[in-house]
Amino acid sequence: MNTYLESIKKQFDYYKLLGEKTFEQVPEEKLFWQLNKESNSISIIVKHLHGNMISRWTNFLTSDGEKEWRNRDEEFDNDIKSKEELLLKWNEGWECLFNAINSLTEKDLDKIVYIRNMGHSVSEAINRQLAHYPYHIGQIVFIGKVIQNDSWKSLSIPKGKSKEYNQNKFSKQKRNKHYTDDL
Repeated sequence: MNTYLESIKKQFDYYKLLGEKTFEQVPEEKLFWQLNKESNSISIIVKHLHGNMISRWTNFLTSDGEKEWRNRDEEFDNDIKSKEELLLKWNEGWECLFNAINSLTEKDLDKIVYIRNMGHSVSEAINRQLAHYPYHIGQIVFIGKVIQNDSWKSLSIPKGKSKEYNQNKFSKQKRNKHYTDDL
């Protein structure tokens, strides 16, 4: 049975993988590149996602998702020093998220949790983050594409290859697998 919780885990896994496939392509020094002072680097976006995830998913059912100890403004300082540090923050944030989600049951979905003192059902709070994180991961992928230019390896169907891709897919027997198998 494909439950809501199973589905959102697959969705979060997919977007996590898109970020990681981008990190693999971008040279370490370019992870900190900013187009201008108002734009974010890949590392800044990772730092923001980390801060949001740790705040939102720590004690998810029992405390407000905007923790008193979170300093959101500092998340936009470009002060991560290495790819190793970036990946530690990335993985720590995702671990916090998956630990919280893995502890949930279908019965929890109608419970009320708070984000900045505003009540949400658990499913609404999850959906809120499922919109927020892919928004930023899309930015990471876009920045990666800009940096890598002609050497970028598509994370989906490459330009001009839709017909070939679809022919390949439809030539096979239908399968009940998740779309991350295509990456």
